[in-house]
Amino acid sequence: MGILSNISGKEAVRIFQKFGYILDHQTGSHMILYHESRPTLSIPNHKELAPGLLRALIRKSGLTVEEFLKHK
Repeated sequence: MGILSNISGKEAVRIFQKFGYILDHQTGSHMILYHESRPTLSIPNHKELAPGLLRALIRKSGLTVEEFLKHK
């Protein structure tokens, strides 16, 4: 198992909220997170996010994987 496995969409949203993201709305199965100075994120509300998708979201937000996992 990789270090980014077993993280659900809801858990990812909770972690991104610790970095100042705000849950703006949900469209279908995707939760939209807003931040004043960072790109908007669209996170699927799945039981487990694919590690590649999660890594891409972390990179898009300007964080590192280590910073993200520290707040897990």
